[in-house]
Amino acid sequence: MKTAEIKLTIELDDNNVPENILWESTDSENKEALPVKSMMLALWDNSYKNTLRIDLWTKDMPVDEMKRFFYETLQTMGDSFLRATGETNIVEDLRDYCVHFAEKMEIIK
Repeated sequence: MKTAEIKLTIELDDNNVPENILWESTDSENKEALPVKSMMLALWDNSYKNTLRIDLWTKDMPVDEMKRFFYETLQTMGDSFLRATGETNIVEDLRDYCVHFAEKMEIIK
């Protein structure tokens, strides 16, 4: 069995607000920690049948990039849901919503 480890390092200011987020993986060709401005981590707790979440972003994350981050996250969640369930119809609905979201947030015209 192969094992891989993902490591997140969050550098906080005096008020515990993230200043830097770094991630690295033992399974990556790049062995250096890479900086990111935002992250969403969702884990399924099978015992309680609910989702555990960590959503973090650095204090210098621009609002326009946060809008794009949410848009792309919604899009990729649809892709993942399709691969996991094969539920084409609902994924098409989610993609339609993503277009609506992008238009409202002025991400796309």
